[in-house]
Amino acid sequence: MRHRTRRTAAPRSRRHPRLRAARLRPADVVRLGGTGLRTRPLRVFLSALGIAIGVAAMIAVVGISGSGQAEVDRRLDALGTNLLRVAPGKSLTGGDSRLPREAVPMIDRIPPVRQVSATGTVSAHVYRNERIATGRTGSLTVLATRTDLLPAVGARLRGGRWLDKTTERYPAVVLGATAAQRLDVYTPGTKLWLGGRWFSLIGVLDPVPLAPELDGAALVGWEAARTYLRFDGHPSTVYVRADDRRIAAVRSVLAATANPGRPGEVQVSRPSDALAAREATESALTGLLLGLGGVALLVGGVGVGNTMVISVLERRPEIGLRRALGATKAQIRLQFVTESLLLSFLGGLAGTVLGTLITGAYALSRGWPTVVPLWASTAGIASTLVIGMLAGLYPAVRASRLSPTEALAGT
Repeated sequence: MRHRTRRTAAPRSRRHPRLRAARLRPADVVRLGGTGLRTRPLRVFLSALGIAIGVAAMIAVVGISGSGQAEVDRRLDALGTNLLRVAPGKSLTGGDSRLPREAVPMIDRIPPVRQVSATGTVSAHVYRNERIATGRTGSLTVLATRTDLLPAVGARLRGGRWLDKTTERYPAVVLGATAAQRLDVYTPGTKLWLGGRWFSLIGVLDPVPLAPELDGAALVGWEAARTYLRFDGHPSTVYVRADDRRIAAVRSVLAATANPGRPGEVQVSRPSDALAAREATESALTGLLLGLGGVALLVGGVGVGNTMVISVLERRPEIGLRRALGATKAQIRLQFVTESLLLSFLGGLAGTVLGTLITGAYALSRGWPTVVPLWASTAGIASTLVIGMLAGLYPAVRASRLSPTEALAGT
């Protein structure tokens, strides 16, 4: 009698083992994306060149405009557009008012204020020697001066030295350009009869366009004026340099800050109209730059998308082979998106370097300071990456949807 042996069914997992796709490490993804670039160097170069030209144009326009704006700012600063003057006005009774002795340190506490200095009128006159008649003053004045006056008013020395922490305490004097001409004194070390005693000349200024009242003055140190010339310590003119974009806000609080008890007795000069013109120019220029940069990047993105679509069509056999070997749709998409990002990054990086070189060469030829804003370089590369990802997304999805049989059938 035959006995039929019953075979036990093998477990399902042994009969049909489930295969899992290997995970790609970031280095593998970058290597795959770079392979597509290396196999078609000419097309990659032309596509990256299109992006580079677009980014370089944007960087160059922004950089050249920024360099030109820096030159304009430098010239406007030299013209004193951000310089305000604070002076005592008339009191309620019609007499002359005075600024408090603490006016300078109080104004210096205003955050947008960059520089502040002052001069004070001294009741004294300066002569070449003691034998000249007292009434022949030559319309020259004597001013007590703080040591930080030169940068505040943009003054420069013609010769000698300026007052410092040492010389401001002793009988030393610096002459303005007109005062030196009328006294016919230019050599440091010359003795001048000032306020009934001898002062030693230590320097002569060039003409000061921003503060012409200094040209016809003899400038002595603040402490020396109090010690030797009976100066009362009240400033007669305070020079304030403030942030250009906040000059109006600073001007609105200067009177109350300089003399909190009597702000109505303080005169504050009006800022230059050149600041308003510059702000309007900057606004219009910013809009123009954004438009040009957007158009350039859009053209570069179209070039990347076109390159990636053609790459998918030409590499159908490669896609089919990879799919037949187990590559998933997600891995195919990741490969082509990475390739697009690498292509965009190379173009953006080259464009940033090229645009910076163009800006430097043009600014150097015009004698301007070279200014390439960091935000422009960062935005250029970041924008190309975003555009590269968007441009490569459709070709990547299209490549991932190709079945192995369909892709290999086109070989």
